[in-house]
Amino acid sequence: MTLLQPKISIITAVKNNKAGLLHTLASIEAQSYPFLEYIVIDGGSTDGTLEVIKQNEGLITHWISEPDKGISDAFNKGIRLSKGEYINFQGAGDSFYQPNSIAQLFHHASDGAELICGQVARTSLEGEALWVAPRSIPKIFDKKALLFKLTLPHQGLFTHRRFFEKWGEFALDVKYAMDYEILLRAYHNFPSTEIYPVIVANWQAGGIGTHQIKSVLKEYHHLKMRHKVASKLMLKSIHEYNLFKLFVKSKLLGREV
Repeated sequence: MTLLQPKISIITAVKNNKAGLLHTLASIEAQSYPFLEYIVIDGGSTDGTLEVIKQNEGLITHWISEPDKGISDAFNKGIRLSKGEYINFQGAGDSFYQPNSIAQLFHHASDGAELICGQVARTSLEGEALWVAPRSIPKIFDKKALLFKLTLPHQGLFTHRRFFEKWGEFALDVKYAMDYEILLRAYHNFPSTEIYPVIVANWQAGGIGTHQIKSVLKEYHHLKMRHKVASKLMLKSIHEYNLFKLFVKSKLLGREV
């Protein structure tokens, strides 16, 4: 197997989260992988985030600070600025798991894969490890797993730029699941995908979907219907199953989730 060392673009969309951005910056600075560029798209912060960006221009390859139309719009701006062969998205507050996380993942990867994915560790805002996703790693990725949930979390996913050239940019009308939508867009002609049991990133709790799981599931269902990834009956059954699981979880925890 030839060792892959492609240029990688890491993109962060941020607004008014200077503490989170500092955490992500430190993680990227610590990476041992030699061919990285880092792009920050700020939505016009007023809390000192812009000052953090300017103080770290030696680490940040490109940045923009201006109002945008949401996360999808910010991601798209980042893609247009990027030069990497593979593109990865880290939220402000997310971080790479270890200094060799990227190098370790690409040590396993083979040439030609459009999607290369590792695992992510879900963490609390205080940094406590909660769980790892995906929990199990198939020898061969089955796209049908996407019918139930997003099984390729963006913090651990490295997407070849030809994927975006073929399938376009993130959809501006998607509020929560823009990363899921673009994968579903490609569902019927799904690209070559490799997934490895390597924890790549820490996915920090918080963000736009916090305490909005029912709305997120509703958007998931709408997107699956939009792209006709299965029969209407099957998709309705999956949606009802997901809502039932959410109901049971909320009862067990004694609170809305």
